[in-house]
Amino acid sequence: MTRSLGNIIADSLQCSLGYAERLLKGVPDAECARFARISEKVISSNHPAFIYGHLSLYAPRVLEQLERVTPDISDHFQRVFSKDANCIDDPDGTIYPPMAEITNYFRVGHQTLVEALRSTSDTVFQKPNPAEGRMAELFPTLGSLHNFYCSGHLMVHLGQMSAWRRMYGLGSA
Repeated sequence: MTRSLGNIIADSLQCSLGYAERLLKGVPDAECARFARISEKVISSNHPAFIYGHLSLYAPRVLEQLERVTPDISDHFQRVFSKDANCIDDPDGTIYPPMAEITNYFRVGHQTLVEALRSTSDTVFQKPNPAEGRMAELFPTLGSLHNFYCSGHLMVHLGQMSAWRRMYGLGSA
């Protein structure tokens, strides 16, 4: 059986997206932008709003590199969820968008990406990674970069979500 690189990447992404959905089960919207607490100790670790918002920025990035239509991203969304942003405890819900908006953006962007990956030819994935520096050294082709964004990068942050759930007493997904 022969599988295209796009299908291979999409298979892994689709599996991870199922996990991402399970991790959201039972998480109260009012707590999504809050740091976890154990007894009275606040744990400064990425919370669901930040995790899903941050991950939402990568589907459009990959879509753009595949020369596909990308969803619009507001400047505020970019700023609070960028790789350079710090996750902040948001008890009043004034820093981050509502969780429904974040998860909708996450779902729509990634489902669009799954479809785009499946229809992209292998020759596109052999193109050089346009990044410079360390990212280009680690991931010299678009295929290797997109595989990282759609698997390794995604699962690192979903691991943070799993840890947040457990600190919050929600258990495994």
